[in-house]
Amino acid sequence: MNPYEGLERPPFVWNQHKDVPEKVHEWIRPVGEKRPEDAEAVLYGVPLSRSSISPSAASAFPEACRRAWRGFTTYNLDEDVNLSGLRLYDLGDVKQHVTDIPQCHQNIVDASADVKRHHPGSVSLAIGGDHSITAMIVKGLKEAAPDKTIGIVQLDTHFDLRDMRELGPANGTPIRNMVESGLVKGEHIHNIGLHGFFNTPDLKDYADHHGIHYTTLKQARKNGVAETVAQALESLGGKVDCVYFTCDMDVLDMAYAPGVPATTPGGMRTDELFEAALVCGRHPKVMAMDIVCLDPEKDVAGMTVKAGTHVMLSFLTGVAMR
Repeated sequence: MNPYEGLERPPFVWNQHKDVPEKVHEWIRPVGEKRPEDAEAVLYGVPLSRSSISPSAASAFPEACRRAWRGFTTYNLDEDVNLSGLRLYDLGDVKQHVTDIPQCHQNIVDASADVKRHHPGSVSLAIGGDHSITAMIVKGLKEAAPDKTIGIVQLDTHFDLRDMRELGPANGTPIRNMVESGLVKGEHIHNIGLHGFFNTPDLKDYADHHGIHYTTLKQARKNGVAETVAQALESLGGKVDCVYFTCDMDVLDMAYAPGVPATTPGGMRTDELFEAALVCGRHPKVMAMDIVCLDPEKDVAGMTVKAGTHVMLSFLTGVAMR
């Protein structure tokens, strides 16, 4: 039995433990019968993609990520950081219903809240899933700590501000959902990486009206993507109690990420995304993050799954460097 509300055990667990772990699957600890007391970071899967407005099997990414991390070591050569000293637990997957999307979303809220209540000082990572999960996770965080103000750093090709009356809580609406639900103020949202012909003027108007900060990829590259993210975090740092980092894998150029439901040309390179994730991980107010919209069934040679797993490990490298 999983000790967390709304969560079930991981679909499989590697035979992993060594006294000195060298591979990621030897390092990440599966949750036991009791909640760990020493967790510095926790992760859980959110295998939901029925709420995607694009055909998607992003629900398969949590398991694909677990399988992929066996091919990574705990040592990040670029930063000379070994993750093996960070106490990270895999709490399992959020329970899903076969047809009832509102129930799936409520399970995400419940799980997010329960994890936060039991690990208030731990950094949490959610492996999605489509982008609708972000609003549900943030709702759970808010339920667990209603007095805390939350800021958002979003890496995305899209605004994700489409009308809830048209689409409901889908993958195209999570940012609008949070604004209109009163979870997050528009001025506390920074979206970085928008590009090309994949948004509409009415969405820009909505962002402007609600004070949402957004930086196109073309603009971000003038100062550097990582520096742009750092500036967003610096701006949020003095205004909110904690920051949520949401990484939509469609921010990547389709040449680097064929396995996303809405692939686009002209996006980020993987090295830019990894550096941005590292910057977010290093910031002391970033207490939660997600990786969404990665469809292993569309992937080519595991390219995107490996990139998504690398994003997770880059973020954790930043956490270890705090």
